[in-house]
Amino acid sequence: MKKLLLLCIAFAMTYTVNAQIETPQPSPKAKLEQKVGLTDITIEYSRPGVKGRKIFGGLEPFGTIWRTGANKNTVITFSDDVKIAGQDVKAGSYAIFTKLNSAKQWDVMFYNDTNNWGTPSPEKWDDSKVVATAKVDVEEVPFNVETFAIDINNIKNDSAVLELIWEKSYAAVPFTVPTDAKVNANIKKVMNGPSGADYYAAAVYNLESDGNIDQAVKWIDKAVDMSKAKPKFWWIHQQALIHAKSGDKKGAIAAAKSSLALAKEAKYDAYIRKNEKVLKEWGAM
Repeated sequence: MKKLLLLCIAFAMTYTVNAQIETPQPSPKAKLEQKVGLTDITIEYSRPGVKGRKIFGGLEPFGTIWRTGANKNTVITFSDDVKIAGQDVKAGSYAIFTKLNSAKQWDVMFYNDTNNWGTPSPEKWDDSKVVATAKVDVEEVPFNVETFAIDINNIKNDSAVLELIWEKSYAAVPFTVPTDAKVNANIKKVMNGPSGADYYAAAVYNLESDGNIDQAVKWIDKAVDMSKAKPKFWWIHQQALIHAKSGDKKGAIAAAKSSLALAKEAKYDAYIRKNEKVLKEWGAM
């Protein structure tokens, strides 16, 4: 009986240790995903509440650097290079810090160390890690915003504003994205037609899937011709195989010999062996 009682107590203690009660966070996490033009932007942050406190000039004193949220750093990620307040910022992830200069003016800073947080915020500051600073005017809103919010608005094809709003303060950071450059690059690619790599991939697919071999010959010949300035021995080896399958033994042998010479020049043993193997099979060695 005593052993049974001890076992029950041990089980109860284990359950108590392992049990977890989930409760709401004081500053709940949030994630914003927004496409501006062709650029993907993601913001991950925590949202503190006013809760009857004076925030700016109180909880967050003027002259200090605020982490622009609560808990861990607020992190913004850009899929392309962008310009923030006219300053170049590479694609990637950045922590957002805000220097609260006064009730009317803030410096919103984009910092390339996303794990630099602690007390005070940030734990260790390095000016060299600031990739862009937007000096923004702070406007007073005519109502109280209880929960801190970050949003992206005024969205156009190539620009938008990053908005910070809490208590009675609103600030907007303008930024631009490279939509024109990306669209023009896509237009140029489409208008120029398929690349050599496109022709090569289509030809090899037809070879390996027993597709239209006559079409594969046209595509592989086009691919090899487009790469004449920098011939690729692995493309030319596939050209040999495709010509052989089409019944053009002469063309296959010529291609294999060309590929073999280039492979030897590059000292690429695998393709030296591949080309020698097919040339022997075709009676050319």
